[in-house]
Amino acid sequence: MGILGDHIFLSRLQFGFMALFHILWPVLSIGLSLFIFTMEALYLKLGDSRYYRQARFWTRIFLLNFGIGVASGIPLEFAFGTNWAPFSRVAGDLIGSTLGFEAAMAFMLEAGFIGIMAFGWERTRPGTHLFATGMVGLGASLSSFWIMAANAWMQAPAGWRWLDGRLVIDSFSRAVFNPDTAAAALHMWFAAMMTTCLVVGGVSAWYILRARAPALFNLSFRWAVGVLIVVAPVQIFLGDVSGRGVAERQWVKLAAMEAHWRTNLPGAGAPFVVLAWPDMAARMNRLALEVPDGLSLLVTHSLTGEVRGLEGVASQDMPPVRLTFFAFRLMILSGVLTLFLSLWSALCWLRGGLGLERLMARRGLLRAWICAMPLGYIGVETGWITRETGRQPWLVQDLFRTADGASRLPAETVLSSLVLYGLVYGIILAAFAVFMVRLLRAGPQK
Repeated sequence: MGILGDHIFLSRLQFGFMALFHILWPVLSIGLSLFIFTMEALYLKLGDSRYYRQARFWTRIFLLNFGIGVASGIPLEFAFGTNWAPFSRVAGDLIGSTLGFEAAMAFMLEAGFIGIMAFGWERTRPGTHLFATGMVGLGASLSSFWIMAANAWMQAPAGWRWLDGRLVIDSFSRAVFNPDTAAAALHMWFAAMMTTCLVVGGVSAWYILRARAPALFNLSFRWAVGVLIVVAPVQIFLGDVSGRGVAERQWVKLAAMEAHWRTNLPGAGAPFVVLAWPDMAARMNRLALEVPDGLSLLVTHSLTGEVRGLEGVASQDMPPVRLTFFAFRLMILSGVLTLFLSLWSALCWLRGGLGLERLMARRGLLRAWICAMPLGYIGVETGWITRETGRQPWLVQDLFRTADGASRLPAETVLSSLVLYGLVYGIILAAFAVFMVRLLRAGPQK
C-alpha cells in the first residue's frame, strides 16, 4: 500500500505539518506582547519618545504575526473532528474543556483588547492603552498554558477513569495540573521568550549595522541581551527538569531521544551518545560518538545510575528512534548556541558596556545576533517533534493508541487536503515575508 495509501500516517503528517507551521507565530506573539508592554510602560514612566517609537514599531510586527497565528491555528481545531474523531470521542472530556478554556479565557481576552492596542494610541487614555496591551500579553501567555496543559495530559494522564469506552475526567484539577504540566508550560513559555529575544535582538542588530536609527535600536538590543542572559540558562535548567520527568514517566521516549538500546549493567554507567546513526532494524547505533557514563549522569545525576534501553521493547511499541534522536540533538544544539551567544554578549557588556559607540564597533557580535534569529524557532520546532514522536505509538500515554484515534477516511482524501493545506500555508508564508520586508524597510515612525 505504501505510506501514501496509509490514512493514519497521512493524518499524522497533516496534523504535524499544521502544528509545526502554526507554532511559529504564537511563540513570538507571547514574548513580543510582553516586550511591547515593557516599552510602553517605560515611555509612560520616563517620557522618553524612543520607548514610544519602539512600542509603535514592534506593535505592527506583532499584529502581522498575531493575524497569521490565528489564521493558521483554526484548522487545527477542526482537525480533531475531521481526522481525529475517534480520539475526540474517547478523550473529548479533557481535550474539549482545555481547548474551550483556551478559546474563551485566552483568545477572547486577546481579541477583546487587541483593537485598543492596535488603534487606540490617540483615542484612549495612556493608562487604558497600557492596560489593553497588558491584557493582550496576558491572553497570549494563558493560551500557551491551556494548550500545554492539554498536551501534558496526553503525556502524563491523571484524574481519569474508563467509562463505556471513554476516558472520563474525575478530577479536572488533577488532569490539568498533571505531573507534566508545570515543567512543560514553563519550558514552552521560556522558549517563547528566548525566541523573542533572538528576533528583537537580531532585527535591532540589523538596523544598527545599517546605521538606521541606531540609538533607537540600541535600546531594544540591550533589552534582548539582558533578558536572554537570564532566559537562556533558565531554559536549559528547565530542559533538564523536563528530561528527568520523561525518564520517570516515559522511559521509552527517553531511550528513543538518546538512541539508548541496552540497559546498562549494575555498577556501569550508560554512555551519552553525542552523535550516531541509529539502526532500528539491528537495534544498535552506527558510527557512534559517545561520552562514557554521560547519560547516567544526565538522567540520574549519578555516574552508574540505571537507564533502561529499547532492546526489549516490542516493535509495535517502538517510537521512530532516528527522527526523535536527531530532532532532540538539534534542539540541544540550538539551546547551546543561544547560551553561547548570551555569554558572549554578557562578556562584551562587562568589558565595556553595550553603549551605541562601542556596540557599532562590535560588528562580529551584531552579525552573530542576526544569524542567530532562527535558533529559537529551530529549538521550538525540533522540541515539538521530539515531544510528539517520542510518545508514539500512543496518543494518550499507555492508554490510547494513535492508530485507534484516526478517522477512517480515504487516503486520497487526506492526501488531497494535505496538499491543499501545504499550498495555502505556503501562500500565507509568502505573504508574511512580503509584508515583513515592507515593515522592516519602512522602519520606525519618526
